[in-house]
Amino acid sequence: MEYLVGVAVVAVLVGVPAIVLWRVMRGRRELGTSPAERATFETLHTASLAGPPLRAGLTADGAERASRHLRALLGSAALAITDGERLLVYDGAGDHHAVDAFEHAAATLKDGRTQVLTIDCELLECPIRQAVVVPLTTDDRVVGALAAYGQHASAGLVRAAQEVAGWVDSQLELAELDRSRTLLMEAEVRALRAQISPHFIYNSLTTIASFVRTDPERARELLLEFADFTRYSFRRHGEFTTLAEELRSIDRYLILERARFGDQLQVTLRIAPEVLPVAVPFLCLQPLVENAVRHGLESRNGVGRITIIAEDAGAECRISVEDDGLGMDPDRLRRILAGDIASPGGVGLANVDERLRQVYGDEYGLVVETGAGAGTKVNIRLPKYHPGVSAR
Repeated sequence: MEYLVGVAVVAVLVGVPAIVLWRVMRGRRELGTSPAERATFETLHTASLAGPPLRAGLTADGAERASRHLRALLGSAALAITDGERLLVYDGAGDHHAVDAFEHAAATLKDGRTQVLTIDCELLECPIRQAVVVPLTTDDRVVGALAAYGQHASAGLVRAAQEVAGWVDSQLELAELDRSRTLLMEAEVRALRAQISPHFIYNSLTTIASFVRTDPERARELLLEFADFTRYSFRRHGEFTTLAEELRSIDRYLILERARFGDQLQVTLRIAPEVLPVAVPFLCLQPLVENAVRHGLESRNGVGRITIIAEDAGAECRISVEDDGLGMDPDRLRRILAGDIASPGGVGLANVDERLRQVYGDEYGLVVETGAGAGTKVNIRLPKYHPGVSAR
């Protein structure tokens, strides 16, 4: 057999505010002094707490949960966050100023420039006398504003507010990337459904219909398997599922296909129990199995064999789908996976390969062994645990 392997690496680095880095560097100069070490840890810990709520985007809930930590980073008496239409949160002293907080941000929302404002207040005990308002941006668009309130708008507070706002911007940009990735993966799953479903549905219903008169009980059982399979394939929630659920759906698919092919289709499964809970991208195996049936066995004479193996490999799960069908010219397969040419079934392979690379990195793309007349074996390596991958 010939081999096709693709490898690349993608990395994303996320920065922290300059005020945090300054405190870290100051801590390094005073290394060995317990107060400096504690200050460094507390600052980094505070920044880490403020980040996750903002990864859902600029929302009222995220702003409210992040505001206390952002205010601690700034050391300001109060803090307000707005989007382009409303006040999302006012946190800290002088909450009677909250009614005017969106108006305070109006100029910054309009022109994207930092503003220093004097706040009129008749309450002598109120600590809010000035505000620094800085823009929040994503993709060079002003999407909101952050205002730090206190007795004085010092140059240090202005710089700190700008740096913290820049860090918030980076979290909002990551949220946009997460949304874009989710939309892309949803589109790719829809493409798989569009490819898989018409062919399979037609054949399945035709097979079930053939049993209605001759074996009604068998027809009933197959209809229930078909219903369960389509319910899983067309579900609308979750990018990921467990390997156990994916294999259960594949088993239903193969039951229906065996009803059509009879003894001409033989299937061997060898699954390690340890890998069943592993989270995998939704519909990452189904296209591989359907390709093995459609393009490996349908056009050949005699018995066709499919072997599905899932093995425990330490920190990884290794899966293979193999058929002894007609195979494919490796150069043609290489061009299909590269997107140079279109081919029925190749769409499914290219789709799964791209999704795996998006989630885990290019080192986890498909490895396909094939040759004309030599069958096809598709290999997948998946990490058992990966950030952001969870079958919830």
